[in-house]
Amino acid sequence: MAAADPTPPAAAPAPPRYSLPPVRIPAEDILFCVDVDLEASAEMKSASAPSSGSASSASPQPQPPAGAGAGAVRPPVRRMDAVRQALLLFVHSKLTMWPDHRFAFASLGETVSMVKKDFSSDVGSAREAIHSLSASESRYAMADLTQLFKIAYQEGKRAESQGRLLRVVLVYCRSSTKPHHQWPVKPKNFTLDIIYLHDKPTADNCPQKVYDALVDALEHVSQYEGYILETGQGLARVFFRQMCILLSHPLQRCIQDDLDIPKQVAKKTLAIEVAQNEDGTPVSSQQ
Repeated sequence: MAAADPTPPAAAPAPPRYSLPPVRIPAEDILFCVDVDLEASAEMKSASAPSSGSASSASPQPQPPAGAGAGAVRPPVRRMDAVRQALLLFVHSKLTMWPDHRFAFASLGETVSMVKKDFSSDVGSAREAIHSLSASESRYAMADLTQLFKIAYQEGKRAESQGRLLRVVLVYCRSSTKPHHQWPVKPKNFTLDIIYLHDKPTADNCPQKVYDALVDALEHVSQYEGYILETGQGLARVFFRQMCILLSHPLQRCIQDDLDIPKQVAKKTLAIEVAQNEDGTPVSSQQ
């Protein structure tokens, strides 16, 4: 009988490791364009109305500032107030991520006017430009985006030559005036994001048609994945949440159809409790 071969069988080769090489993404030049139509002065809600018996109905209400009378009423928060606060939040957050990002500002009446033309990382100049934004006392008959796209195209070429990326963020507030443009098909060299704040649909407005026109404009000009976010709820916190979503860099985004943030905390908590129950882990209702 032949002796057994003492050599152990060769081990199977380890599967190759997957690695993603680090890539340095370009800093952004971000041009904010804010609608200054009369509708930008519409009042916003501070919070949704609590239902009877809900936990929120028992929560303490904000107190008037010291020195104010017992019957003092807080001034209403208008869309432009929320826009200014959200822009300040965005600028500070974006510079915290990377201080090399730069910002410029424009306003949209019948057409686009520059508020701060030169892109800068200076917080002071950004704050000054943001606080200078104000809603008009009248409605504009049209909203022409042609000049905005012309400016963005020129700035996009300049940004590209500097190894940067240009993005335009449009905040639009009109519930009946559809934006239009006369922009030829050119090489796309900037990304367009849009937040649309509008009234609820009625017989006197057409926010759906306005939204469709904004989608068409975005698809016509946006180089990378541009997001369009809208709300007719009138809640400032919803708008702030949407602005936080736009902090994402265009080169690090999923397509908007796959966007599933922000998640509802209540739903997330329920999912955790269900998973714990399935694992047999007791879930106590006591705190």
